[in-house]
Amino acid sequence: MSQFKLVTDTSADLPRSYLEQNHITVMSLAYIIDGNTYEWEHPMDEHEFYERMRKGSMPTTSQVNMGDAIELFEKLILEHDEILCVSFSSGLSGTYNSVAVAAQNVCEGHPGKKIRVVDSKAASLGQGLMVDYALKMQKEGKSLDETADFLEQNFQHFIHVFTVDDLNHLYRGGRVSRATAFVGTLANIKPILHVDEEGHLINIGKVRGRKKSLIELVNLMEQKIGDHVKDNRTIFISHGDSLEDAQFVADEVKRRFGIESFLINYVGPTIGAHSGPGTIALFFYGDER
Repeated sequence: MSQFKLVTDTSADLPRSYLEQNHITVMSLAYIIDGNTYEWEHPMDEHEFYERMRKGSMPTTSQVNMGDAIELFEKLILEHDEILCVSFSSGLSGTYNSVAVAAQNVCEGHPGKKIRVVDSKAASLGQGLMVDYALKMQKEGKSLDETADFLEQNFQHFIHVFTVDDLNHLYRGGRVSRATAFVGTLANIKPILHVDEEGHLINIGKVRGRKKSLIELVNLMEQKIGDHVKDNRTIFISHGDSLEDAQFVADEVKRRFGIESFLINYVGPTIGAHSGPGTIALFFYGDER
Protein backbone atom coordinates (compact mmCIF):
# COMPACT_ATOMS: atom_id res chain seq x y z
CA MET A 1 0.00 0.00 0.00
CA SER A 2 1.29 3.45 -0.95
CA GLN A 3 1.90 5.82 1.92
CA PHE A 4 0.42 9.04 0.54
CA LYS A 5 -2.31 10.63 2.65
CA LEU A 6 -5.77 10.80 1.06
CA VAL A 7 -7.87 13.93 1.67
CA THR A 8 -11.24 15.10 0.32
CA ASP A 9 -14.00 17.48 1.37
CA THR A 10 -17.54 17.14 2.67
CA SER A 11 -19.13 17.59 -0.75
CA ALA A 12 -18.01 14.02 -1.57
CA ASP A 13 -20.93 12.80 0.61
CA LEU A 14 -19.10 9.65 1.71
CA PRO A 15 -20.38 8.05 4.93
CA ARG A 16 -18.51 9.07 8.05
CA SER A 17 -17.87 5.40 8.83
CA TYR A 18 -16.25 4.86 5.41
CA LEU A 19 -13.97 7.87 5.85
CA GLU A 20 -12.92 6.90 9.36
CA GLN A 21 -12.35 3.25 8.47
CA ASN A 22 -10.10 4.22 5.56
CA HIS A 23 -8.30 7.06 7.41
CA ILE A 24 -9.39 9.70 4.89
CA THR A 25 -9.18 13.28 6.17
CA VAL A 26 -12.06 15.63 5.34
CA MET A 27 -12.15 19.38 4.77
CA SER A 28 -15.43 21.02 5.70
CA LEU A 29 -17.71 23.19 3.59
CA ALA A 30 -19.88 25.02 6.11
CA TYR A 31 -23.62 25.56 5.72
CA ILE A 32 -26.06 27.92 7.42
CA ILE A 33 -29.69 27.14 8.12
CA ASP A 34 -32.11 29.10 10.30
CA GLY A 35 -29.29 31.38 11.42
CA ASN A 36 -26.99 28.62 12.69
CA THR A 37 -23.74 27.46 11.09
CA TYR A 38 -22.88 23.76 10.82
CA GLU A 39 -19.81 21.91 9.54
CA TRP A 40 -18.16 18.48 9.50
CA GLU A 41 -17.25 18.48 13.19
CA HIS A 42 -20.63 19.88 14.26
CA PRO A 43 -23.21 18.67 11.71
CA MET A 44 -26.98 18.76 11.65
CA ASP A 45 -28.75 15.43 11.30
CA GLU A 46 -29.48 14.99 7.57
CA HIS A 47 -33.13 14.07 8.07
CA GLU A 48 -33.63 17.18 10.20
CA PHE A 49 -31.87 19.28 7.55
CA TYR A 50 -34.29 18.14 4.85
CA GLU A 51 -37.30 18.41 7.14
CA ARG A 52 -36.44 22.06 7.72
CA MET A 53 -36.17 22.60 3.97
CA ARG A 54 -39.59 20.99 3.50
CA LYS A 55 -40.96 23.50 6.02
CA GLY A 56 -39.49 26.45 4.14
CA SER A 57 -35.96 26.94 5.51
CA MET A 58 -33.50 28.15 2.87
CA PRO A 59 -29.93 27.09 3.69
CA THR A 60 -26.81 28.68 2.26
CA THR A 61 -23.33 27.18 1.83
CA SER A 62 -19.73 28.34 1.65
CA GLN A 63 -16.54 26.97 0.11
CA VAL A 64 -13.55 25.60 2.01
CA ASN A 65 -11.74 28.47 3.71
CA MET A 66 -8.17 28.87 2.42
CA GLY A 67 -6.82 29.52 5.91
CA ASP A 68 -8.41 26.33 7.18
CA ALA A 69 -6.94 24.40 4.24
CA ILE A 70 -3.46 25.78 4.97
CA GLU A 71 -3.81 24.86 8.65
CA LEU A 72 -4.87 21.31 7.80
CA PHE A 73 -2.11 20.79 5.21
CA GLU A 74 0.50 22.18 7.63
CA LYS A 75 -0.56 19.58 10.18
CA LEU A 76 -0.69 16.68 7.73
CA ILE A 77 2.61 17.52 6.00
CA LEU A 78 4.45 16.96 9.28
CA GLU A 79 3.18 13.38 9.32
CA HIS A 80 3.14 12.53 5.60
CA ASP A 81 5.59 13.21 2.78
CA GLU A 82 2.85 13.10 0.13
CA ILE A 83 -0.81 14.14 0.13
CA LEU A 84 -3.51 13.64 -2.50
CA CYS A 85 -6.60 15.84 -2.16
CA VAL A 86 -9.65 15.09 -4.33
CA SER A 87 -11.60 18.35 -4.43
CA PHE A 88 -15.14 19.49 -5.19
CA SER A 89 -15.75 20.53 -8.82
CA SER A 90 -14.31 23.90 -9.80
CA GLY A 91 -17.42 24.28 -11.97
CA LEU A 92 -19.62 24.43 -8.88
CA SER A 93 -17.48 25.99 -6.15
CA GLY A 94 -14.35 28.02 -5.49
CA THR A 95 -13.15 25.26 -3.16
CA TYR A 96 -10.69 23.74 -5.63
CA ASN A 97 -8.93 27.05 -6.29
CA SER A 98 -8.65 27.84 -2.57
CA VAL A 99 -7.30 24.41 -1.73
CA ALA A 100 -4.86 24.39 -4.66
CA VAL A 101 -3.38 27.74 -3.57
CA ALA A 102 -3.21 26.51 0.03
CA ALA A 103 -1.34 23.39 -1.07
CA GLN A 104 1.18 25.44 -3.07
CA ASN A 105 1.82 27.75 -0.13
CA VAL A 106 2.40 24.85 2.27
CA CYS A 107 4.70 22.98 -0.12
CA GLU A 108 6.86 26.08 -0.56
CA GLY A 109 7.61 25.92 3.14
CA HIS A 110 8.37 22.20 3.14
CA PRO A 111 10.93 21.29 0.46
CA GLY A 112 10.80 17.63 -0.50
CA LYS A 113 7.13 17.28 0.45
CA LYS A 114 4.38 16.99 -2.15
CA ILE A 115 0.66 17.84 -2.27
CA ARG A 116 -1.43 17.25 -5.38
CA VAL A 117 -4.95 18.65 -5.51
CA VAL A 118 -7.20 17.05 -8.14
CA ASP A 119 -10.18 18.97 -9.48
CA SER A 120 -12.72 16.15 -9.54
CA LYS A 121 -15.12 18.12 -11.76
CA ALA A 122 -17.60 16.05 -9.76
CA ALA A 123 -20.10 16.42 -6.96
CA SER A 124 -21.71 14.36 -4.20
CA LEU A 125 -20.97 10.65 -4.52
CA GLY A 126 -19.55 11.24 -8.00
CA GLN A 127 -16.66 12.87 -6.20
CA GLY A 128 -16.93 10.11 -3.61
CA LEU A 129 -16.59 7.48 -6.33
CA MET A 130 -13.34 9.13 -7.46
CA VAL A 131 -12.08 9.02 -3.88
CA ASP A 132 -12.99 5.32 -3.79
CA TYR A 133 -10.96 4.69 -6.95
CA ALA A 134 -8.03 6.60 -5.45
CA LEU A 135 -8.25 4.46 -2.31
CA LYS A 136 -8.32 1.27 -4.37
CA MET A 137 -5.24 2.37 -6.33
CA GLN A 138 -3.45 3.30 -3.11
CA LYS A 139 -4.15 -0.16 -1.69
CA GLU A 140 -2.77 -1.67 -4.90
CA GLY A 141 0.48 0.18 -4.30
CA LYS A 142 0.08 2.88 -6.96
CA SER A 143 2.07 6.04 -6.33
CA LEU A 144 0.67 9.49 -5.64
CA ASP A 145 1.38 10.63 -9.20
CA GLU A 146 -0.01 7.46 -10.79
CA THR A 147 -3.23 7.87 -8.84
CA ALA A 148 -3.61 11.62 -9.38
CA ASP A 149 -2.79 11.27 -13.10
CA PHE A 150 -5.43 8.56 -13.49
CA LEU A 151 -8.12 10.73 -11.89
CA GLU A 152 -7.21 13.78 -13.96
CA GLN A 153 -7.06 11.81 -17.21
CA ASN A 154 -10.24 9.78 -16.63
CA PHE A 155 -12.58 12.13 -14.76
CA GLN A 156 -14.98 12.14 -17.73
CA HIS A 157 -15.66 8.43 -17.10
CA PHE A 158 -17.12 9.15 -13.64
CA ILE A 159 -20.71 9.71 -14.67
CA HIS A 160 -23.45 11.50 -12.71
CA VAL A 161 -27.17 11.35 -13.56
CA PHE A 162 -29.78 12.67 -11.19
CA THR A 163 -33.28 14.01 -10.75
CA VAL A 164 -34.94 16.33 -8.28
CA ASP A 165 -38.44 16.24 -6.85
CA ASP A 166 -39.03 19.99 -6.54
CA LEU A 167 -38.06 22.37 -9.34
CA ASN A 168 -38.23 25.40 -7.06
CA HIS A 169 -34.84 24.57 -5.51
CA LEU A 170 -33.26 24.55 -8.99
CA TYR A 171 -34.96 27.88 -9.69
CA ARG A 172 -33.41 29.36 -6.54
CA GLY A 173 -30.01 28.20 -7.75
CA GLY A 174 -30.51 29.65 -11.22
CA ARG A 175 -30.72 26.27 -12.97
CA VAL A 176 -34.24 26.74 -14.36
CA SER A 177 -36.44 29.78 -14.95
CA ARG A 178 -39.26 30.82 -12.65
CA ALA A 179 -41.80 29.98 -15.35
CA THR A 180 -40.25 26.52 -15.89
CA ALA A 181 -40.38 25.82 -12.18
CA PHE A 182 -44.01 26.95 -11.91
CA VAL A 183 -45.33 25.13 -14.96
CA GLY A 184 -43.21 22.05 -14.34
CA THR A 185 -44.46 21.74 -10.77
CA LEU A 186 -48.09 21.96 -11.90
CA ALA A 187 -47.51 19.36 -14.62
CA ASN A 188 -45.49 17.02 -12.35
CA ILE A 189 -42.45 17.41 -14.62
CA LYS A 190 -39.21 15.97 -13.24
CA PRO A 191 -35.93 17.19 -14.77
CA ILE A 192 -33.06 14.85 -15.55
CA LEU A 193 -29.62 16.37 -15.07
CA HIS A 194 -25.97 15.42 -15.20
CA VAL A 195 -22.56 16.92 -14.47
CA ASP A 196 -20.68 17.71 -17.67
CA GLU A 197 -16.95 17.58 -18.48
CA GLU A 198 -16.43 21.07 -17.06
CA GLY A 199 -18.06 20.06 -13.79
CA HIS A 200 -21.26 22.05 -14.32
CA LEU A 201 -24.81 20.89 -13.64
CA ILE A 202 -26.63 20.53 -16.98
CA ASN A 203 -30.29 19.78 -17.66
CA ILE A 204 -30.44 16.94 -20.22
CA GLY A 205 -34.11 15.97 -20.23
CA LYS A 206 -37.42 15.76 -18.46
CA VAL A 207 -40.11 13.19 -17.79
CA ARG A 208 -43.52 13.31 -16.19
CA GLY A 209 -43.84 11.57 -12.86
CA ARG A 210 -41.50 10.49 -10.09
CA LYS A 211 -41.24 6.79 -10.92
CA LYS A 212 -40.48 7.51 -14.58
CA SER A 213 -37.69 9.86 -13.53
CA LEU A 214 -36.07 7.14 -11.41
CA ILE A 215 -36.28 4.61 -14.24
CA GLU A 216 -34.83 7.20 -16.64
CA LEU A 217 -31.68 7.39 -14.48
CA VAL A 218 -31.08 3.68 -15.06
CA ASN A 219 -31.95 4.06 -18.75
CA LEU A 220 -29.17 6.65 -18.99
CA MET A 221 -26.80 4.32 -17.17
CA GLU A 222 -27.57 1.69 -19.80
CA GLN A 223 -26.69 4.19 -22.53
CA LYS A 224 -23.53 5.52 -20.92
CA ILE A 225 -21.90 2.55 -19.19
CA GLY A 226 -20.69 0.98 -22.45
CA ASP A 227 -18.30 -1.92 -21.88
CA HIS A 228 -17.50 -0.82 -18.33
CA VAL A 229 -19.99 -2.98 -16.39
CA LYS A 230 -17.08 -5.03 -15.05
CA ASP A 231 -15.33 -1.85 -13.85
CA ASN A 232 -18.23 -1.05 -11.53
CA ARG A 233 -17.60 -3.15 -8.44
CA THR A 234 -19.86 -0.84 -6.42
CA ILE A 235 -22.54 1.56 -7.65
CA PHE A 236 -22.94 4.79 -5.67
CA ILE A 237 -26.38 6.34 -5.09
CA SER A 238 -27.15 9.47 -3.07
CA HIS A 239 -30.54 10.75 -1.97
CA GLY A 240 -32.16 13.82 -0.45
CA ASP A 241 -33.89 12.03 2.43
CA SER A 242 -35.54 9.56 0.02
CA LEU A 243 -34.02 6.21 0.92
CA GLU A 244 -36.91 4.17 -0.48
CA ASP A 245 -36.49 5.76 -3.92
CA ALA A 246 -32.71 5.24 -3.77
CA GLN A 247 -33.32 1.56 -3.04
CA PHE A 248 -35.74 1.38 -5.99
CA VAL A 249 -32.97 2.64 -8.28
CA ALA A 250 -30.49 0.15 -6.76
CA ASP A 251 -32.91 -2.72 -7.35
CA GLU A 252 -33.39 -1.64 -10.97
CA VAL A 253 -29.60 -1.45 -11.52
CA LYS A 254 -29.21 -4.91 -9.98
CA ARG A 255 -31.96 -6.32 -12.19
CA ARG A 256 -30.49 -4.93 -15.42
CA PHE A 257 -26.75 -5.27 -14.82
CA GLY A 258 -26.39 -7.96 -12.18
CA ILE A 259 -24.36 -5.62 -9.96
CA GLU A 260 -24.75 -6.61 -6.30
CA SER A 261 -22.78 -3.96 -4.37
CA PHE A 262 -24.11 -0.48 -3.62
CA LEU A 263 -23.06 2.45 -1.47
CA ILE A 264 -26.14 4.54 -0.64
CA ASN A 265 -25.90 7.73 1.37
CA TYR A 266 -27.49 11.15 1.84
CA VAL A 267 -26.88 14.03 -0.52
CA GLY A 268 -25.10 16.17 2.06
CA PRO A 269 -26.11 19.75 2.91
CA THR A 270 -23.51 21.29 0.57
CA ILE A 271 -25.32 19.90 -2.48
CA GLY A 272 -28.70 19.35 -0.87
CA ALA A 273 -29.11 23.04 -0.09
CA HIS A 274 -29.39 23.60 -3.86
CA SER A 275 -31.06 20.37 -5.05
CA GLY A 276 -33.56 19.95 -2.22
CA PRO A 277 -35.44 17.05 -0.63
CA GLY A 278 -36.19 14.14 -2.91
CA THR A 279 -33.04 14.37 -5.01
CA ILE A 280 -31.85 11.00 -6.34
CA ALA A 281 -28.43 10.68 -7.97
CA LEU A 282 -26.78 7.68 -9.62
CA PHE A 283 -23.00 7.43 -10.11
CA PHE A 284 -20.97 4.90 -12.08
CA TYR A 285 -17.90 4.43 -14.28
CA GLY A 286 -18.78 4.50 -17.98
CA ASP A 287 -17.86 5.68 -21.47
CA GLU A 288 -18.23 9.43 -21.03
CA ARG A 289 -20.32 12.05 -19.32
